[in-house]
Amino acid sequence: MQVFQTDIPDVLVLEPKVFGDERGYFLESFNQRSFNQLTGLDVQFVQDNHSHSAQGVLRGLHYQIEHPQGKLVRVVQGRVYDVAVDLRQSSATFGRWTGIELSAENFRQLWIPPGFAHGFVVLSETADFLYKTTDYYYPEHERCILWNDPELAIAWPAGSTPKLSIKDRSAFPLKSAPLFD
Repeated sequence: MQVFQTDIPDVLVLEPKVFGDERGYFLESFNQRSFNQLTGLDVQFVQDNHSHSAQGVLRGLHYQIEHPQGKLVRVVQGRVYDVAVDLRQSSATFGRWTGIELSAENFRQLWIPPGFAHGFVVLSETADFLYKTTDYYYPEHERCILWNDPELAIAWPAGSTPKLSIKDRSAFPLKSAPLFD
């Protein structure tokens, strides 16, 4: 596995070694020891989640204000554009975002540390999105930042208006959202 920093150094891209031939391929999708050694982090994952979404669905930008979650995300079917936004007010990258395409073809994974909002939009007909979290889901602590907040100016891929949940349509702009210290 190789690990690369994004333009926000705490957000990391992981690229596993893929062994393929005419029969197909094999990859190790997660190894705790390798993850810790290559990232320099010592995190434990407690929950795995799987979402299936149609093209144009945008989920996010979600975070938990209490019990913040670190997330290791990947796509096993389809393609998404994945975004992380730094909500840590004490960070040099506060209010900045980074984005990357994740797909079943590129096998990339993205590490998003606690203190970030996270979201993605589906680029393919459908996508299956898997993510490991460092804390459990607490719906009472979940918050949402507006996906198209002009202050963030996220460069989502061009296309039609995204399909949003009621929760995501009623999200807060960054300037009025609860944040991390």
